[in-house]
Amino acid sequence: MRLTLLGTGCPQVDPGRMGPANLVRAGGRALLFDCGSGVTQRLVQAGTRGSEIDALFLTHLHSDHVVDFHQLLVSSWHQGRTRSWKVFGPPGTLGFVERSAALWKPELDIRVAHEKRPNEAGLDVQVTEYADGQAFRGGGVTVTAVKVNHDPFPETYGFVVEQDSLRLVISSDTVAWPPLIAAARGADLLLHEVFIRREMRPDPDHRPQETIDAVASYHTLSTEVGRVAAEADVGMLVLNHFVPTRFDAEAVVADVRAHWPGALVLGEDLMTFDIAARTLSHAGATVAFPL
Repeated sequence: MRLTLLGTGCPQVDPGRMGPANLVRAGGRALLFDCGSGVTQRLVQAGTRGSEIDALFLTHLHSDHVVDFHQLLVSSWHQGRTRSWKVFGPPGTLGFVERSAALWKPELDIRVAHEKRPNEAGLDVQVTEYADGQAFRGGGVTVTAVKVNHDPFPETYGFVVEQDSLRLVISSDTVAWPPLIAAARGADLLLHEVFIRREMRPDPDHRPQETIDAVASYHTLSTEVGRVAAEADVGMLVLNHFVPTRFDAEAVVADVRAHWPGALVLGEDLMTFDIAARTLSHAGATVAFPL
């Protein structure tokens, strides 16, 4: 099982950290989790085209996690996709896909008619809306949805990905949440979001303290996420979805180390974790776990 971080950012614009998206390769399958800004470009950089994705899993419908859905659909068709997209998402996903299709239909109809490509199957989308605890299996891989707490945003889910004895847990956007900790217990790798409060300085004209407090209230603080990993007793903690995207890395490590002495990685776009081989590859270098 291999995990590639395609986008480790948030709604903040940062060329170094694209929008939330992760690629999991396991059992001969290519599984994409979320499709934030820049996902199609990062997929190509990671050596995988959108046309090769077997299934797309959406954690929730916050814009930064789904904004490049149509780009992913059309670019994969341009890449020669000849099969329907399988999209697994929370309640509301079918409506999101239908509204997206309606928005782009006039443009897409013209494009399809004029470009005369051999098939249109790659533009078809099959949606399955999942529920808490629902599992999907294929190719020896199981993906299980775990409802998390991103209130007041509704219907937000993390995922447990399993192949043989390997377990990867993806937190999605959430506060430190006991059901997620329980689902992650003993996992080989926990990929978890983080909010770095000290880096968020009030600006009355742009970001007052009230706004900072509101955003912090539905994320996991850098001072809390180490406790999550410790309670779950995971093999490795990898942080992503950094809010903000630029921060004092040493200070974040110190926050986490107050509760978590184990393997820790501050995720960066295009890092690849081979969970079975216990290696991390990035920027042409490969190192072994633990780190």
